[in-house]
Amino acid sequence: MREPAFWHRPSSWTSQLLRPLAALYGAVAARRMQHSGVDAGIPVICVGNYHVGGAGKTPTVLALAKLLRELDERPVVLSRGYGGRLAGPVKVDRGSHTAADIGDEPLMMAESLPVVVSRDRAAGLALARAQNASVILMDDGFQNPSVMKDCCLIVIDGMRGVGNARVIPAGPLRAPLSPQLAKTDALIVVGDGHAARTIEIEVESRGKPVLAAYLKPADASVAELRGKRVLAFAGIGDPARFFKTLQANGVEIVKSRAFADHHPFSEKDIQDLFSEAMREQLIPVTTEKDLARIRGGEGMLPWVQGVVPFAVTMQFEEPDTLRRFVSDQLFKARERRLGK
Repeated sequence: MREPAFWHRPSSWTSQLLRPLAALYGAVAARRMQHSGVDAGIPVICVGNYHVGGAGKTPTVLALAKLLRELDERPVVLSRGYGGRLAGPVKVDRGSHTAADIGDEPLMMAESLPVVVSRDRAAGLALARAQNASVILMDDGFQNPSVMKDCCLIVIDGMRGVGNARVIPAGPLRAPLSPQLAKTDALIVVGDGHAARTIEIEVESRGKPVLAAYLKPADASVAELRGKRVLAFAGIGDPARFFKTLQANGVEIVKSRAFADHHPFSEKDIQDLFSEAMREQLIPVTTEKDLARIRGGEGMLPWVQGVVPFAVTMQFEEPDTLRRFVSDQLFKARERRLGK
């Protein structure tokens, strides 16, 4: 889905006309968020967004998984598998599954840790626990009430914020801000900018931490592409941010192509991109998530070898603060269960 431009224009007439529908959608979403979910029996940490579209959830999940392993935990990711054909529950197998089966994000994350895909998240809990999990990391699902969450970390882009702060379809919010803020245990602000400042202040006023983070390109990716002329393309929530990251690291973008989030690349898409890159003598570059999706397409193998992925990781300005927060949340989650 490509975000409508009016979602980021507070004075848009289109947004105003859609407010009655947004009020209805928001009321239902807010009511659902109050329901109690199934207890997994072990701590559940949810990484989510207030809004549709991307802000850095997947890199955040991977960063948290790394931290949890440093704390001697055994994290397993539970994902809905957006865009995949399998309803699950199923453990992701990179040797047999494609992005068309289980979605691009689970396929990418499964390279470094166990991932369970289940459209019914509650139904996926048993399989996730069966992977010897000590902690379940929920990739998205903040607004979904089916699973009880012990801790919710919300990722927001410092430059984009929450757009016009209205609920779908008048804006990008998945539910009204008030009930979402009430269930926020920590806010992660990615990148520079002040678009999220009002939300930061509100979260801090509730005594919850606000953590600054940024996407750090992998040294190998920078070394391979710095000074090179490229055709950059991406089908993620915010392709512009990807293009800016490339440019900030010395990569010369001669051509760029933005696709809708989770775009299912066809063989023709890739042929067209390669033809354009060859005409201009450019290197085709995309995100790791897009490359995972391309590899799962029909008839893609001859073309994939020439696409260069630009890898990034989520880095925190105060990693010790995040470590203490996560440790404290795990302790409280286990203490609550012992007290039952």
